[in-house]
Amino acid sequence: MQPLLTPLLGLSERQLKAVATGLGLKPFVGKQIADWLYKKGVTEIAQMTNLSKAAREALAAAYTVGRSEPLDVQRSKLDGTAKYLFPTREGHFVESVMIPDGERATLCVSSQVGCKMGCAFCMTGRQGYSASLTAGDIINQVASLPERDRLTNIVFMGQGEPLDNFDAVLAATEVLTAPWGYGWSPRRITISTVGLRRGLMRLLEETPCHVAVSLHDPIPAERAEMMPAERALSITETVDMLRAYGAWNRRRPVTAAGVGEELSHQRRLSFEYILFDGLNDSRRHADALLSLLRGMDCRVNLIRFHTIPDTPFRGATQRQLTAFRDYLTSHGLFTTIRASRGEDIMAACGLLSTKRQEEERKQL
Repeated sequence: MQPLLTPLLGLSERQLKAVATGLGLKPFVGKQIADWLYKKGVTEIAQMTNLSKAAREALAAAYTVGRSEPLDVQRSKLDGTAKYLFPTREGHFVESVMIPDGERATLCVSSQVGCKMGCAFCMTGRQGYSASLTAGDIINQVASLPERDRLTNIVFMGQGEPLDNFDAVLAATEVLTAPWGYGWSPRRITISTVGLRRGLMRLLEETPCHVAVSLHDPIPAERAEMMPAERALSITETVDMLRAYGAWNRRRPVTAAGVGEELSHQRRLSFEYILFDGLNDSRRHADALLSLLRGMDCRVNLIRFHTIPDTPFRGATQRQLTAFRDYLTSHGLFTTIRASRGEDIMAACGLLSTKRQEEERKQL
C-alpha cells in the first residue's frame, strides 16, 4: 500500500522551511513553496516550476499539495448563495456557504465535523462530534472554492465551535492574513463562539480578527435549555470577560497577522441573536439584553431562523424582527437584522453533510 502523503496546505512559512530543510533543501525553498501554495494556488507539486526537478521529486515523494475540490454544491435561485460540500483529510464531510452581496462575497467556513456544543436549534449539533479539522482542511474551503477570487470576507460560523479547535483555527487565520499567505486584513475575518472559558482569552489575545458571540437568549436559565454550553460558562460570565478585556478601543501591537500595529477599535465585537417566535422575542428578553450589554462597545445581529427538519422552533416574522430591533436601537443598543440568504437551499449548516453521511452509512 502506498504511504499516505502529508498535505502542505495549511502549513506556515516557518513550517514549510522546516519541510524543505528536512529534505536536504535550502530554507528559502520553503518560502517558494508558500508562494506557490497561497499566491499562485497550485494543485500539484509538479507545477512549482522554480524548484529544481530533484527538489520537486523529493517533495512529491513525501508530500502532496492537499487541495480537494468540492464534492457537491447547492446554489440558491433566489440570491446566488452557494453551499459546498468538501471532503476532509480523514474522510469526513464539511460544508461551506458562499454568500454574495453586491460587491461583497462572504464565505462561512467550518472548523469541525459535527459539534460538541449540542445547541438544540442547530443541525450540526444533532450530528454530534466526529473530528476537528486541520488548518489544511479549513484553508482548503477557501483555496478550492470556485469563487475564491471574489471573496471579501470570511466568517468562522459554519460547522463546529471554533474555540474547541482553536489551534487549527489560529493557524488558518495566520495563513489568511500573513504576507507570505493570502495577505488579508484581519478585519475581513470574524470568529464566532458560544463562549468557552479555555479559549475565549486566547481568542482575544492571539488574533486581531473580529469576534462574534452566539448569544440567542440573555437569560441564563433559558439559554441553558437550548445551548448546553451555558452551563460551563454562562453568558453573563462571557460578557464580563469581554467587558474586563477592555481592549476594543486601545492601540496594541498585532503579531499574529504579521502586519505591524493595528487600531484595535477597528476590531468589532458582535452578538448573534436568532429570534424565535414565542421563545426569546418578548419585551422581557429585550430588556434583559439591554441590561446584559449595557456600556459595551458592540452590536447585536438579529438573525432569521433557518428551519431544520423535525424542530419545535419557529422563526420570528419580519414584523417581530423589526419591532425587536427598533426597541433595542431606541434604547441605545446598535442592532441590525441580518438578511436571510439561501432559504431555498436550506443554507443552515449541517443539512448537506448530514445527508452525505447517511448515504455513506447505507453503502457500508
